[in-house]
Amino acid sequence: MGMRTITAPIGLHLVNLIEALRQHLHDPAFRARHRIRPQDFTRNRSLTFPVVLLLILQKTVKSVQRHLNEFLAQVAAENADVTPGGWTQARAKLKHAAFCELNRDCVLPAAYARDQAPAPRGWKDHRLLAIDSSLVRLPNSQDIVNAFGLIAVSNQNGDTGTEYPQARISVLYDVLNRIGLDARLEPSTVGEIDLAFEHLIHFEKRDVVLVDRGFAGYVLLAQFIHANQDVVARCSTGSFLAAQELFRLNRAGQSKRVRLWAPSDQRATLLALGLPLQIVVRFVSLRLSTGELEVLVTTLLDETTYPTQADLLQSFLFFEQSPARMRLKPQLCSANKSVLCP
Repeated sequence: MGMRTITAPIGLHLVNLIEALRQHLHDPAFRARHRIRPQDFTRNRSLTFPVVLLLILQKTVKSVQRHLNEFLAQVAAENADVTPGGWTQARAKLKHAAFCELNRDCVLPAAYARDQAPAPRGWKDHRLLAIDSSLVRLPNSQDIVNAFGLIAVSNQNGDTGTEYPQARISVLYDVLNRIGLDARLEPSTVGEIDLAFEHLIHFEKRDVVLVDRGFAGYVLLAQFIHANQDVVARCSTGSFLAAQELFRLNRAGQSKRVRLWAPSDQRATLLALGLPLQIVVRFVSLRLSTGELEVLVTTLLDETTYPTQADLLQSFLFFEQSPARMRLKPQLCSANKSVLCP
C-alpha cells in the first residue's frame, strides 16, 4: 500500500501558534534580546538565528551531522556545508531566554486557547498547578563552575576531597494538562522556597498551587495569601502544631481553621517582605490507600465548596520522586480514593 496524503482541519489556536512563532523568529528585536553579543547572527550564513532556534526545538535521535544535512537541505536552496563544530559555535551565540519567551508568548496562549478541542482541563474552575524542585549534578567545566559553584563530597569519614558543580531546578507545572509554565535553574545554594516565589508572576487568580512537604512553612503560606493565591501543601509530622495534633489523633476527615502567628525568628524577614504576621489557614486529614494518615494545609477555607473527603482530596497529585530528574504527574481519582502517594 502506497503513501497517502491525509488532510485534516487545523485548529485556529495552532495556526496562531505557527504565526506567532514565525513573527518572533524573524523579529530583529527578539534576535537582539537573545543573542550573546551584538555582532552575533549578523552575517548571511547557513546557521541563521531562526535556523539555530528551529534546530534546537527539533527532537531527533540522528547524528548531529545527519540532522544538520537533512534539515538544511529542506530550508536552504542549496546544500550547506555545516560541520558539528560550526553548529556548536552557532548554538553558543544564543541565550536560553529565547525559549522562555517563546514558551510564554507563543506556546502557552495556544495551549490555553478556548477554540481547541478538547478544551484545557481544570478542577472546579481552577487551573491545578504544582511546584517542585530537585538538585541536579552538572558537567564539570570551568564556565559551569563559575556560574553554579562547587559542592564538596563527604561521607561518614568526612570530606573526600571531591567537588562537583550542582544546580537546583524548579518547575511550575499544570498537572492536568501536562504543560510546563516556568522553569528556573539556579545554584544549589538558592532555596526551593525562594525559587517558588519567583514562579508567582506566572499565576492567575483562578490557580490552585500544590506543593510538597518541604514547602509547607509559614513564610510560603503568608506569601501566597498576600498574593491572593490559593495553595494546598502536604505537612510533615513535625510541622505546624495543628498538623501534629491531627497526626496524633490519627482520624481521617478532620478539618479545622487555625490562626497562625509568625515564628519569632521569621518576623524580621516577613516585615521586610511586607507579609502578614498572622494568617488563617485550614488543616485537613486524609487517609491514604496504604492506611497512612496524610495532613494538608490549605488556603481553601470554604468547606462547602471544597469538602474534606471529596473535592479537596481530588485536588492533589502524585509526585514522582527521582534523584536524577524531577517529573510531576497528575493522577486524579474518585472522591473515595486518595492520590497522595508517599
